[in-house]
Amino acid sequence: MQDFTNKLAVITGGASGVGRSLAFALGAEGARVLIADVDQAALSSTVADLAEQGIEAHSQVCDVTSADSVNQLAAKAYDELGGAHLIFANAGVAAGEAGPIWGYADNDWKWCFDVNFWGVVNTINAFMPRLVTQEAEDGAEAHIMITGSGNGAFLVYPDQPVYSATKAAVQAVTEALYQQMQAAGSKVKVHALFPGPHVVETGIFDSDRVRPEHFAKAADAPDSGIRNADDLRELMESYGAELHTTHPDEVAQTALQGIRDGQFWVVEWNDQTRDKVETRMQSILNKTNPVPAVLG
Repeated sequence: MQDFTNKLAVITGGASGVGRSLAFALGAEGARVLIADVDQAALSSTVADLAEQGIEAHSQVCDVTSADSVNQLAAKAYDELGGAHLIFANAGVAAGEAGPIWGYADNDWKWCFDVNFWGVVNTINAFMPRLVTQEAEDGAEAHIMITGSGNGAFLVYPDQPVYSATKAAVQAVTEALYQQMQAAGSKVKVHALFPGPHVVETGIFDSDRVRPEHFAKAADAPDSGIRNADDLRELMESYGAELHTTHPDEVAQTALQGIRDGQFWVVEWNDQTRDKVETRMQSILNKTNPVPAVLG
């Protein structure tokens, strides 16, 4: 797909971070956008900002952990807005885990898997049948892009096992979906987006702002103390390391180019991460014991 004009793009996690940047980037290319998020205030603010840019923007409060909620989002896209040709399964959270893995609360695991993994599964289940039917009816090309992470898909960082586990699972599902669509000769194209090439400046470090009460973190739970990229930068500087970051707008442009180029792996490498991935692959192929990865 080279032309996004009048195409409807549905974006989960669309009120902040990469999702918000995707909405602006697509809107600038002439697309209509339907942004979904659990944060009503952020949704309203983002829609207003999009409208100021002359972008046709729609919104819906959507909890991706609920299949019913995502189905309602799909119904809005198809029954009210005429159908969608661009789906971005982008919603994600981080548990802010800290300390030994056996000390993590069940709620950390359950919340992260509910959002990061089941959110993707629910989005696939709600939209893929509609995309396949739409293809059969009008033969139009469509795309679903799933936001993963190199943290889990390519590398495992020892201080983020919950997040890594969810993103490893997401990658397995994304790749299987791609292979199924390829085998079927479908015009529904699947893309795996890996935000980068450096740590992306998003609100994921402060995911607790949207953490529901039924997954509340215990008052005495270990706290990473990291609420944003600046906190992480300060921590790394205390160890003599430098943190490079990437703005979400850059990730959005990478995503759109990945769609234009028909790429499955939508990723921008930095030299350090690429080296770490190559080292990990060699460790697997040569059966050598892995070396713990460090950020930076």
